[in-house]
Amino acid sequence: MNLPLSGIRVLDLSQYLPGPFCSQILADFGAEIIKVEPPKRGELGRQVPPLIESESARFYTVNRNKKSITLDLKKEEGKSTFKKLLLTTDVVLDQFRPGVMEKMGLGYEVQKEINERIIYCAITGYGLDGPLRDTAGHDLNFVSLSGITESTGTHKGIPAMSGVQIADIAGGTLYAVIAILLALLNRDKTGKGQLCDIAMLDCSISLLTYTLGEWSGMAKLPERGNEVLTGGYAFFNIYETKDEKFISLAAVEDKFWAKFCEMIDRKDYISDQWNKEKQNEIKEDIKNIFLEKTRDEWVEYFSNSDICFTPVLNLEEMSTHPQVVARNMIEKITNFKNSGKDLVLTGIPIKLSESPGQTQLTFPKLGEHNEEILKEAGYTHEEIEKLRKNQVI
Repeated sequence: MNLPLSGIRVLDLSQYLPGPFCSQILADFGAEIIKVEPPKRGELGRQVPPLIESESARFYTVNRNKKSITLDLKKEEGKSTFKKLLLTTDVVLDQFRPGVMEKMGLGYEVQKEINERIIYCAITGYGLDGPLRDTAGHDLNFVSLSGITESTGTHKGIPAMSGVQIADIAGGTLYAVIAILLALLNRDKTGKGQLCDIAMLDCSISLLTYTLGEWSGMAKLPERGNEVLTGGYAFFNIYETKDEKFISLAAVEDKFWAKFCEMIDRKDYISDQWNKEKQNEIKEDIKNIFLEKTRDEWVEYFSNSDICFTPVLNLEEMSTHPQVVARNMIEKITNFKNSGKDLVLTGIPIKLSESPGQTQLTFPKLGEHNEEILKEAGYTHEEIEKLRKNQVI
């Protein structure tokens, strides 16, 4: 099958999560991903605990179906090799701080002189300009500065950290994929590549669309854990059950709320759905009602009600849920590398009818494809051995 990105080559200089997950998505749809890693240790994401057979379990979750070459970009021979690879490359993915590639003489301006069709995607924390341009940061810093953290948590509690990396994935990974696809589409029209400047702070702020609308409409700052979609109303909330598990209710529409109230024998609450003054009273009563049954008993009770009611699942429960299984959203490799541990990976969330993505559950060893890539670029066996001897690869 001819996948949508077949024939597209990506040199991936990124590490950890945002960039590698971006290139994995591109790989699932046919792009050839060449990880460019430092010799000896490879990208830092290979060493992040927990480990499976001396390599990070997290590394495997974002690096399937790729190739790996080692290249010391601080050495002139390494820079020369990288420039040669640019001639047959479509996309360069960079996750260094701003200016790092320029200091090495490999920035976008240099790259486009070598290949005007190059699409250079830079994923950074704060962007290529602005007062925080050179500042270090991680996901927690970006979501905190964006306003997301302040908006997350229980009423009158402290701001809460998310269970997933919002800025890294929604901000870095997904927007980088969008940027690259847009640039590829534009290149088809113009013949020229371009620079994609993806700041995880910018992209995190863009996720606040509804929250900013709420702020605008109320003419006051939203109160953490006390607004319509953050726990302030009974119809959109999380409740504990008898067995100390949890369920979620999202009965926003009138018909869903009315049906729910009827099923718990509280029809008098129907007219107070949006009555802010009554919410604490209603929530407390519903809280006590849900404590009367276990989570699964409530799931069974509401199974045919269609009121936007779901259990709160842990990862193991999620991975075996019939809907998740039907959509092939979890891939599992049992006894991975004879470690006694199962490797659990995400499936492909983008479903295309004519050219669906494919998960190739292979993972590149450090420098595994040095010979293949360099020979394809025109290097002889003797030249490759010289690079190896000089510790360039």
